[in-house]
Amino acid sequence: MDLWRKRLRVLLAVSMVAIGVGHFAAPQPFVSIVPAFLPAPLLLVMVSGFFEVAGGLGLLVPRARRAASLGLVLLYLAVFPANINMVVHPELGPGIPLWALWARLPFQALFIAWALWAGGGGRSDDAGLVGQGAAR
Repeated sequence: MDLWRKRLRVLLAVSMVAIGVGHFAAPQPFVSIVPAFLPAPLLLVMVSGFFEVAGGLGLLVPRARRAASLGLVLLYLAVFPANINMVVHPELGPGIPLWALWARLPFQALFIAWALWAGGGGRSDDAGLVGQGAAR
């Protein structure tokens, strides 16, 4: 179980860093799905991108892992309105079938569970990737 947790933690971390970097490299697709009632869409995209990168990297640092996983949960909850906005306005995701937009909504719960699980682990799991072999 520990090996799977480590592998899936790294997968989540790399995914979050890549998505977060995407917010900076090509922000327009993310900006376009920010609900109209929220202010400063570009700023919100940049802030969420920052926290995606920070959360992903934090999963790899044992002392930050729990906080990073909880931060990712808060981030997934914060961006959920954008997912709903895409269902209500499917034209915001050109080429994405409506069924896929609907199917994406319950996946948010899966991502929340994944982040919580990746942030957990026993003492044998504390070494992580960063700080491996450090004195305790």
